[in-house]
Amino acid sequence: MADFDLERRVRTAYSEVYAILDEDDQVGRIDIHFTYNVVEVCLVVDESLTQETIRELVETIDGDLLDAAGIPREEMLVHVFQGKPLGVFTNREFGTNGSDS
Repeated sequence: MADFDLERRVRTAYSEVYAILDEDDQVGRIDIHFTYNVVEVCLVVDESLTQETIRELVETIDGDLLDAAGIPREEMLVHVFQGKPLGVFTNREFGTNGSDS
């Protein structure tokens, strides 16, 4: 498998977010959401990654990240998206402050 580092960015009681790093470059993101008996995973990867690499990342998620979390599950669903990054946007860029007013 390609030598990626998985860096945890966010952790809550029911979810985790990881950056997928290839040296200093982010080549993907993993969002994991834990429910009662199903784990929902959203895997977003750079368009340069091969199908074999994506398959290996899914195996790493299942074997390393989910097993380490120690949360029992009956099923894991992985939604994979592949493309190019367009940027990270904040509410300040759109002139909103996050409130309903």
